[in-house]
Amino acid sequence: MKKSPQSQKLEQMLRSSRIVAGGFMGADTRTVEEIIDADLAELAGLGKTADEVAKRMQQITDAAKAGFGSWVTIDNRRVASVDEAKGVLVCPWPHPGRFAKRVTTVKVVESGETLTWSDLNIHLIERHGFFEGVGSAFRLEPRELVRIIF
Repeated sequence: MKKSPQSQKLEQMLRSSRIVAGGFMGADTRTVEEIIDADLAELAGLGKTADEVAKRMQQITDAAKAGFGSWVTIDNRRVASVDEAKGVLVCPWPHPGRFAKRVTTVKVVESGETLTWSDLNIHLIERHGFFEGVGSAFRLEPRELVRIIF
């Protein structure tokens, strides 16, 4: 099936590095639609939705902001911190979407395992079901994300 011009433009934007170093697709050769479909199917198999995941990510980010860069206790299993920089990140989809350059790191206390995301990641998951392509700097694997944040 032939892609629409809008879909082709989005794919080109996601693969370029004009907005984000290395692009949003990484080395992934799948189309953006294939990536989204596969990740949402994996989430469904885990009993979660993109909305639930994004809401939990936002809860963790909001709690961690109170620490001003220090670790904050999220619950009896996790701590989190945020780092912020000047400027904004822009959503590559064609709609108004500007997000603080904030990165949240959550750590599982017992194992020391960490996971990092940006405010833009939260938006991309919630609004577009997009976890980024394999090999991109901020790719979030749905299974790992669910295991760590829930």
